[in-house]
Amino acid sequence: MVIATFRFYEELNEFLPAERRRRPFESRCARAATVKHMIEALGVPHTEVEIILVNGVSVGFDTLLRHGDRVAVYPKFEALDVTPLLRVRSRPLRTPRFIADAHLGGLAHLLRMAGFDTLYDNHFDDGEIEALASSQGRIVLTRDRELLKRRTITHGCYVHAIKPERQLRLMFERLDLSGSARPFSLCLRCNAPLQAISKAQVLDRLPASVRILHDRFSTCPICHGIFWEGTHWRRMRALLDRAMEGLAPANRPGPEP
Repeated sequence: MVIATFRFYEELNEFLPAERRRRPFESRCARAATVKHMIEALGVPHTEVEIILVNGVSVGFDTLLRHGDRVAVYPKFEALDVTPLLRVRSRPLRTPRFIADAHLGGLAHLLRMAGFDTLYDNHFDDGEIEALASSQGRIVLTRDRELLKRRTITHGCYVHAIKPERQLRLMFERLDLSGSARPFSLCLRCNAPLQAISKAQVLDRLPASVRILHDRFSTCPICHGIFWEGTHWRRMRALLDRAMEGLAPANRPGPEP
């Protein structure tokens, strides 16, 4: 039997039992066990991991463990220069696109509000989520760690928070999304890009008060909904502002289209 010592850092500890958090601990490993196999056997989805060091050397998921190995496992770095180290995913997703599981409908709605392409259907099963994430290059958002352990899912986030607004804030912080946000550019229902439309084209569909107070409108090419910057828009704008409060000004989103 191979015995290796593991140490997990930062938020990865939240996947571990209390007695193993923020400290080295020994674990028995099957012969020919890979680093990836053991990390997930200990409860941490591979999608949460960015850097692995074995005996101080940066390695990939397929590294075989040997007796006496010391394994350090890190989440995404934000402040340290890790250029010389081997990242365990072959490439980043340059354009963040998401797929949310059935328990994260509220977060999916808020991500669309912020302008991020987010698939959501509460009838998706795990196999469909895995297939769509793989074929379309999407980041899987879930509160099911077993889903994130599926083999072909390369990018994913375990969502620790319960309330959607807090979930959104954590997504902005963890994935540095604020510079990519394009608020109110997508239909919240259809996930389709909104298109500008003239007031004259929708005049007969507007409430009387809206005809008087507003001149800018957009529409969804799928559901044909009409949108303007009214009271509901201001409430949503305030929610997004709270989600990004305190983030560096340089990373705040530009004006909406």
